[in-house]
Amino acid sequence: MKFRADEIASVIRQEIEQYESRIDVRETGRVLEVGDGIARVYGLSGVMAGEMVEFPGGIQGLAFNLEENSVGVIILGDYLAINEGDEVRSTGQLLSVPVGDAVLGRVLDPLGNPLDGKGAVATSHRRAVEAPAPGVADRQPVKEPLQTGIKAIDSMTPIGRGQRELIIGDRKTGKTAICIDTIINQKQTGVKCFYVAIGQKESTVAGLIEVLREQGAMDYTTIILAGASSPAPLQYVAPYAGCAMAEHFTYKGEHSLVIYDDLSKQAVAYRELSLLMRRPPGREAYPGDIFYCHSRLLERSCKLNARLGGGSLTALPIVETLEGEVSAYIPTNVISITDGQIYLQPDLFFSGQRPAMNVGISVSRVGGAAQVPAMKRVAGGLRLALAAFRELEAFAQLGTELDPATQARLDRGYRMTELLKQGLCNPLPVTDQVLAIYAGTRGHMDKIPVGQISAWERKFLEFIHAKKQDLWDTIEAAGDIELDKTTGRSAELEAAVAEFQQVDGGKS
Repeated sequence: MKFRADEIASVIRQEIEQYESRIDVRETGRVLEVGDGIARVYGLSGVMAGEMVEFPGGIQGLAFNLEENSVGVIILGDYLAINEGDEVRSTGQLLSVPVGDAVLGRVLDPLGNPLDGKGAVATSHRRAVEAPAPGVADRQPVKEPLQTGIKAIDSMTPIGRGQRELIIGDRKTGKTAICIDTIINQKQTGVKCFYVAIGQKESTVAGLIEVLREQGAMDYTTIILAGASSPAPLQYVAPYAGCAMAEHFTYKGEHSLVIYDDLSKQAVAYRELSLLMRRPPGREAYPGDIFYCHSRLLERSCKLNARLGGGSLTALPIVETLEGEVSAYIPTNVISITDGQIYLQPDLFFSGQRPAMNVGISVSRVGGAAQVPAMKRVAGGLRLALAAFRELEAFAQLGTELDPATQARLDRGYRMTELLKQGLCNPLPVTDQVLAIYAGTRGHMDKIPVGQISAWERKFLEFIHAKKQDLWDTIEAAGDIELDKTTGRSAELEAAVAEFQQVDGGKS
C-alpha cells in the first residue's frame, strides 16, 4: 500500500487551518436510567442545583437532585427520546424564557416555545425563570386599585396593584370566569396580563383564548400553557416562567397581572417529581418544601418603590378545593402566603348567585386602601350587611315571624344579592358600579320586585349615560362623591335617581 505525499500534505494543511487553540472544556455525564420525566445521570460532578443540562437532540433538563453518586435531572421535553447511556452536557446556564413586547398576544409553552403556529418569538431579551423576590426596602404599600369590573369584588374584596389575592373554591364554581373578566377589564389601562394554565384541558384553554380574542383582550395578554397532557416538569416550571415574563414589565415601571390556574395542580406535579426523586414525603405525601415552592413564587408579586420605577406585579393564584375543604394542606399554605382570598361556594353558584362569593369567608387584607374613594364611601358597610343578611336568611327559614324592621333588612338583602349578580364577560366601569351600589344601599330599589332588579339597574345606568353624563364624568374624574354627613346621601345622585324614577315610573 503506497502513501501519496500530496494527500498527506493536504490533510495536514486542512487540520492546521481548522485547529483551535482553546480547549473544549465540557463537563459530560451518562444517563443511568430514565423514565416518568426524570433521568439519573452519572458524571456531572460540578453541576449546580437549578443548572440547565442538555441531552442528545437538544432536549433540555434541569438539575433537581444533587446526590453523592448521581444527579437527578427533570426533563423539560420528550423524555421518551432519551435512552440509557446517552451523553449529557452541563451548560453553565440557568433556565430562562423570552420576554418583552414580542410575547404579548402569543400562546407559549413554559420554555417560551410557540404553540399558536405564529413562528418563533421575535425577541433577544431573556429573563431567568427563578429570581429572588424584591426585599422590604424595594417595595411600597399597595394602594393603587386594580379594577376587576366585578361589582361584588371591587366593592367588598378590592384588589390593588401589587397584591396577591387567592381565588379558591371547588371545581366548576366560576374561578376562571373571574380571571377572564379581570383580564377583559384591563383594556385601556396599560396592564399586561399573563394567564398560566397548569394541568388544564387544552380544549378548555382554547375556548378561553377564543373568548379573549373576541373581546380584544389578546392584544395585551400572553397565555402560558402546560396542559393536562404536558409532563410534570413543565407543569412545575410553568408558573415561574409566567412570573418571569410578567416581571420584565414590572421592572420597566409598568403594571402586569399574572394568573396561576391553578397552583393545586402545580403542587401535584411537584409532588410527583419529588416522589420519583425519592425525596422524603410529608403531609398528604407532599415534600417538605412545598410551602417554599409557592411562597418564593408569590412573594415576587409586589408594588415597587419609586426608585425602582414604581411598577407592579399583581398575582391571582387559583386553588381548587375538594368538597369545600379550605383547611386542606395546599389551601391553608396558599391562604397564609396571600393578601386575602375570594372563596366561591358551590351552593351559591348552583342557586344562581354568580360570582358565587361567600362574603363571610372572603376578605382582602389590603382593604379600602385599594379602592377609589367613591366606592369606599358607597360600599363601606356592604360586606358586613350582606354577611348579617346571610345569618338572618338562615334564621328566617325556620318559619319564625319577623318584625317589620327585620323583614325590611331581609328584603333589602335579597335585592342587594340580586344587584351583585353579574354575567360572564360583562365587566362594569367602576363609576357604573358606584352608581348601582349607591342606588341599592340607599333604598332606591326597595320597592322594585327582586326579579326586576337587574333590568332596573341596566335602565338606570342607560339613563345616567344618556341624560346625566356630566355627573358621571365628574365622579369618574374625581374618583369621589360628596355625601351629606348626617344623611350619608349625595344631593346630585338623589336628584338623578328621583328623575329616573319619574321617567321610568319606578318600574323596569
